[in-house]
This record gives sequence, structure tokens and C-alpha cells, in this order.
Amino acid sequence: MTEKQASTNLKKIALKDVEGHTDKSSTWIVIHDQVYDVTKFLEEHPGGEEVLLEQAGKDATEHFEDVGHSTDARTMMKDYLIGDLRDEDKANSKDNAKKWGAYGDDGKEEASSWKQWLIPMALALTASLVFRFFFLRGN
Repeated sequence: MTEKQASTNLKKIALKDVEGHTDKSSTWIVIHDQVYDVTKFLEEHPGGEEVLLEQAGKDATEHFEDVGHSTDARTMMKDYLIGDLRDEDKANSKDNAKKWGAYGDDGKEEASSWKQWLIPMALALTASLVFRFFFLRGN
């Protein structure tokens, strides 16, 4: 079963239900319109349990993406996934995901984009040429 098929088999959870899980005994968060029960992860979270408790019961997508979590962290999330947010509670997930760079121009999820490395490479090449022209010209 593919990841997309597995996602369609998850139960739909209302945002109102998520909002009822905001303490150490039951901590749910929403990331990219998927609901995670992170109660068992509170003590293991590298940033401390307070970070998760601050976002408990609400959409934590922006905070999650702002931190820049590793591929390992994103893989671990699957262990805590309990459902999808109901369609009527979703908040333009594709638009937000594009804003944070999780999706390419065609709307498909991308692990890495050529745009992410092309500009730094062009800047490095330009800096190298400028250095050679101005500082190594006399030798």
C-alpha cells in the first residue's frame, strides 16, 4: 500500500476534536492537515515538551516548518499519525505547503528542488570568478 493510499484509509478527525487534546495526558497536533497524537513523544522531543504543548490542539504546520525539521524527524512523524483533518477543517493546505517549499510548481511533493541549489552554486561561481579577476590577476 502506498503512502497516499494509507492516508485515504485514515479516519477523518474534526478540528474541534483536536482542540480537546491539549495537555500532557493527551496531546494532539495538526501538521499539513494530518492529525498526530504526540503524547508518547513529549519526553523524547529534542526541543522539549513545552514546544509541543504550546501547539497542542491546533494547526502547528507553520511552526513545524519554521524550525526546519530533518528527514529523520519527518519519517518519525508517521509513527504518531492518527488521522486526517476533515475536509471542511482544512486550511488551504497546498497553498501553505507551497509557501513553505514542500511542494513543487506542479503541486507534487518534492524532497529537493533544483532551485534550492542553483542560486547558491551561481553565487559561489560568481564569487570565485571575482576573486580570481581582482586578486590573482597580477600573478
